Amino acid sequence: MTDLKKTDTLGNPWQTEDIRATNLSVRWQHSLIGIQSIVLVGLDMAMLYASWTISDMVGTPVAGAHVANSMIPILAVSIGTLATAGFYGTDDKLNRFSKLFKSLTVAQTVVLIAAFFYQPGLWISRSVFVMAWLLNFLFIGGARFALDLLTIQLRKHNPVFQHPVLLLGTQQDIHNVKKLIERSKQFKVDSIIDLSIWDLHTQLEQVIQYICSRQVSEVFVCTQDSIDNQIILFWSLKAAGIHLRMIPAETQLPQRSAETKMIEEIPTSRFKSLPIFGINFLMKRLFDLIAATVISILLSPILIATAIAVKKTSSGPIFYRQYRVGLKGNRFQVWKFRTMVENASELQKELEAQNEVKGGVLFKIKEDPRITKIGKFLRKYSIDELPQLMNVLQGQMSLVGPRPLPVRDYERSLENMEQFSRERFLRYEVLPGITGLWQVKGRSSVDSDEIFYWDMVYILQWSLALDLKILLQTIKVVISKEGSY
Repeated sequence: MTDLKKTDTLGNPWQTEDIRATNLSVRWQHSLIGIQSIVLVGLDMAMLYASWTISDMVGTPVAGAHVANSMIPILAVSIGTLATAGFYGTDDKLNRFSKLFKSLTVAQTVVLIAAFFYQPGLWISRSVFVMAWLLNFLFIGGARFALDLLTIQLRKHNPVFQHPVLLLGTQQDIHNVKKLIERSKQFKVDSIIDLSIWDLHTQLEQVIQYICSRQVSEVFVCTQDSIDNQIILFWSLKAAGIHLRMIPAETQLPQRSAETKMIEEIPTSRFKSLPIFGINFLMKRLFDLIAATVISILLSPILIATAIAVKKTSSGPIFYRQYRVGLKGNRFQVWKFRTMVENASELQKELEAQNEVKGGVLFKIKEDPRITKIGKFLRKYSIDELPQLMNVLQGQMSLVGPRPLPVRDYERSLENMEQFSRERFLRYEVLPGITGLWQVKGRSSVDSDEIFYWDMVYILQWSLALDLKILLQTIKVVISKEGSY
């Protein structure tokens, strides 16, 4: 470890290590980061090779031309383009589909131009080229999506795969960031520096020395306003191969993804507008219509069998219709298979005292006596929610979104507006969904704060790729019966 008490020739109390010796250690100091990059490069090369080979076999042949003869430059251009776009860095988001599509399109364009100049008229056909372009995206995107899910599971069950970090800030800010880290499963907190104990103005050298001794990969600055010498701290940590990450003071609500833009020499963070508007809403709606129709057809045998089972095992109607609050606060009737006794609504008043949801805004009881035997099975596998595909086709709901609240829960939230932040009501600015982030992230939670947190994450970070990811994760959660009531 570098002795931070050394001074340079001018007597300045900062690090005197040769900066030319530090660059490589920043990215490769931890073997797991290097292994991840190597795995990604190998995976992408395999997917590129498979997609081009399949396209060459299926597409229109050109006499004397074969993709195999040009595979090395194709792989070099494609991998180089992905590397330039940052797909082999330390970003935990492996499947950035929109950026991946653009990067592969650029790579394909470069390959096309190179082929035109070096082998005009003697290369592959247009059908092979277009097919390879689409398969490149599907194969690489699918492989990275699967690897992303695998990585999440490895980190969840094996802390050794989580990057060690140090938190620096006030006690309250450190507490908020720790909750954020626990949700992500990407990092583990190795140590903390509480600024109520340490004085950065007089103890900066000791703080840097302590951080370097911990051998962490990153330092999370949770309280930026308390650091007067940010540039010295940043320089010292960077030279030691440690990344510095600034966390917003307000971590209670998620923020829209930001991009760094320079104004002259000053870096600024630009937040894009909320995504579920205009053309994006129409794209989401089209996706819902197509997917809901296909799912309804595929699951029709299950729907018919469930309807017969509900009718024969308990008295009452097959479907249960309840008024819920949806887009812009409008009320609509949601369809579900009936899982409770006929007078369930009247019995709820007697059970209010047993409500397990913190704050009482939502109503949930794990051992609800109103649920029928067949109802327990339907709820365990979320089969009771399938009739809501009808609500999706009618435009009242989406496949993915915040769950629509019953009128009782909505009115409770209005009565307690002073207790809760007004941001919660942004959930009524989008279509409610059959499933959502809460269902796949914290389904067993009975804390209304966490439920609304995941609603806000979804609203602010929405994309069609996120919808697809949630749908796939919902299948996993349902099959494993995680957190089912």
